[in-house]
Amino acid sequence: MVGVTRGGHRLTRVLIVGDVIDDVVVTPLGNVTRDSDTTSRIRATPGGSAANQAAWLAASGVDVRFVARVGAADVARHRAELEAFGMDAVLIADPDAPTGSIVVMLDADGNRTMYTDRGANQRLTTVDVPPSLLDDVDTLHVNGYALFADEPRFAVVALIDEARRRGIAVTADPSSSAYLEELGASTFLACTRGASVCLPNLDEGRVLSGKTEPHDVLASLCGHYPVVALKLGHGGVLVGEGGRVELIAPASSSVIDPTGAGDAFCAGFLGSWLSGHSATDAATAGSVLAAHAVATYGGRPPAGSGGHLQTLR
Repeated sequence: MVGVTRGGHRLTRVLIVGDVIDDVVVTPLGNVTRDSDTTSRIRATPGGSAANQAAWLAASGVDVRFVARVGAADVARHRAELEAFGMDAVLIADPDAPTGSIVVMLDADGNRTMYTDRGANQRLTTVDVPPSLLDDVDTLHVNGYALFADEPRFAVVALIDEARRRGIAVTADPSSSAYLEELGASTFLACTRGASVCLPNLDEGRVLSGKTEPHDVLASLCGHYPVVALKLGHGGVLVGEGGRVELIAPASSSVIDPTGAGDAFCAGFLGSWLSGHSATDAATAGSVLAAHAVATYGGRPPAGSGGHLQTLR
């Protein structure tokens, strides 16, 4: 349901529930020397897949409300970081668990290895995400990380059920093939049943479908979701909508850091699709925003870009 109207007012706000993470990105500047020193570039940046998606979406001019749980000592810092993009950041302070953190190791080919401690993100509860969060939104976007632990999954599924009852559109991003395998494809598909859009990468799509070839993966997932955009990395995006399949080429860009590219694609896609564009146009917009992301260090838009990035919206 896109551009819905309630009470005579057109609603354009997206609610995103998911993770906030402190990223430490390590880029070796030479050959890795085991058991000794390797000269590297190391940067600490705010991250988290859902938080990144919210930032890119808000930087594209979409009205966003974002909800997550962080360590109590970090609430003010992370709220300021997120609100700089123009979003409504609802952060729940955890008095006991630290903010989640990830060490991201980049190799010479731009591939990533991630060591993850999800921290306070795994302690999101139904109290943290009351139905009132849906009162003035028209789309609930569910990031897969919000479904990978029992307590947050119960909370988010309750919110999804409430969104369905209200006729609010639901969109989903599986987010992590490793955690998706642990959760189980059937559980993810059940949790996101009725979602209008699914935005997996190929590895995630393979886990969800049990298929290997991209067109087979897409065909299987289109049996569950009306719109699927299957991210193929350098191979572009395979889009399925209404029985039509189209391959969208990636936008060209110089690669500085691939962190957050998938999150930026998600934001570009949703911003365009929610504005009434077709799934293929939305995938093109997502590819453009992903190209911005890989040319930027860290997983979020450059500082000061709130509401100013241009995509096909």
